[in-house]
Amino acid sequence: MERIAIISDIHGNIPALEAVLADIQSKGITRIFCLGDLVGKGPHPEKAVDMINAHCEVIVKGNWDDFVSKPSDDSIVQWHQNRLGEERLDYLANLPFSTEFYMSGHYIRLFHASSESVYVRIQPWDPLDKRLGMFSIFQEKQPDIVGYGDIHNAYVQHINGKVLFNVGSVGNPLDLPQAAYGIIEGEFGSTSAAPLAIQIIRVPYDIERAVAQAIAEDMPS
Repeated sequence: MERIAIISDIHGNIPALEAVLADIQSKGITRIFCLGDLVGKGPHPEKAVDMINAHCEVIVKGNWDDFVSKPSDDSIVQWHQNRLGEERLDYLANLPFSTEFYMSGHYIRLFHASSESVYVRIQPWDPLDKRLGMFSIFQEKQPDIVGYGDIHNAYVQHINGKVLFNVGSVGNPLDLPQAAYGIIEGEFGSTSAAPLAIQIIRVPYDIERAVAQAIAEDMPS
């Protein structure tokens, strides 16, 4: 059995990211996938990009990663762009949309926000047909399990024999004031049925330190 940690929505919050990476390491997990929004909102987008690039095997694009890499007249976006620099902005612009793999006989697809776009938001309380659209929009083989980030609200749902889960947010959790990430455990790459588990992990972090860093950097908004 192999375990993969799945993180998302770091948003430049380094104390939260450090706490999550330490928790992952303490569990002996060596594979980390990131579901986007490395930047935005928090004061250290450049550090977040460098740390995620150093620690994560797979990284997909989030909505912030997408629009911060494009020209903008917005002063807040420009602040983050200046912190990132051209090389990191080019890196964010070229991140893939999704990643797919088999695990314990299940076909799994991971992306940032929805199967349609990094800008289309799906909540756990949305109508059933909208949540099922996370699986059915694909023209090729439909996934058995879909995981995503974006909404900063972690959950696991079983719907019509499929599994929809959200790993929450590392840097800007909106459900509980603790960083969130997911762990998926099973036989990676196997198309044969085997045990599989999905967990949501909550990690306390130094929120006051994160606030102090934002103040010290004179971050806008």
